[in-house]
Amino acid sequence: MLVANRIRYQYEHDWFDFSLQVVRGDIIALIGPSGAGKSTLLSLLAGFIAPVTGDIKIEGESILDLPVYERPFSMLFQEYNLFPHLSIKQNIGLGIHPGLKLNRTQWDSISHAAHLVGIGDLLDKKPEHLSGGQKQRAALARCFVQNRDFWLLDEPFSALDPVIRSEMLQLVKALAKKQNVTVIMVTHHLNDARKIANRFAFVANNTVAEVGGIETLTAGHHNPLLNEFISVGE
Repeated sequence: MLVANRIRYQYEHDWFDFSLQVVRGDIIALIGPSGAGKSTLLSLLAGFIAPVTGDIKIEGESILDLPVYERPFSMLFQEYNLFPHLSIKQNIGLGIHPGLKLNRTQWDSISHAAHLVGIGDLLDKKPEHLSGGQKQRAALARCFVQNRDFWLLDEPFSALDPVIRSEMLQLVKALAKKQNVTVIMVTHHLNDARKIANRFAFVANNTVAEVGGIETLTAGHHNPLLNEFISVGE
């Protein structure tokens, strides 16, 4: 469904060259050393930065000329990106309309999304009154109400403690299945990748060096770079 074909991007003196195929319904974990290009790949897909060459296609149609807001991606970051002066309900609503010009059905969908992620009783509160896990649930609800085909997750739960992080991973997995959403998630936790993903893409040396089923993400992998990464990360 999603094909990134030799998308090349230059940052200062470094060149990145990515190719990746993502099938509809995949939950694919982007893993690899820090600075290898995982977040850069997400930014290229989302349209925050543009490749020098190459193409990104969905169902065979190029999306390179589409602005960010027209691409079928919702993004979830580690920083939550919640506006402190707005209520949680309003912050979620920004996923539907930046001016919060919403009809009754849309406001109802916000309440529904909040209940699905477990913060239905916090809609009138400001972000400062929420814990880190609750803020990330609000950010996830904002993704949910956008009704996009893809969720791009850039280490969204790495700052959370292991128990809450595990709960959030299971929640994403359940919501993605419910919405038939395809997920591409950057993580530096191998166990997180194994908990949520059915496939992985190993990013190293500014390229996608290996792709495979999550069951093959084990010590003794035939790719020496990946094997070393697994050994260090275990």
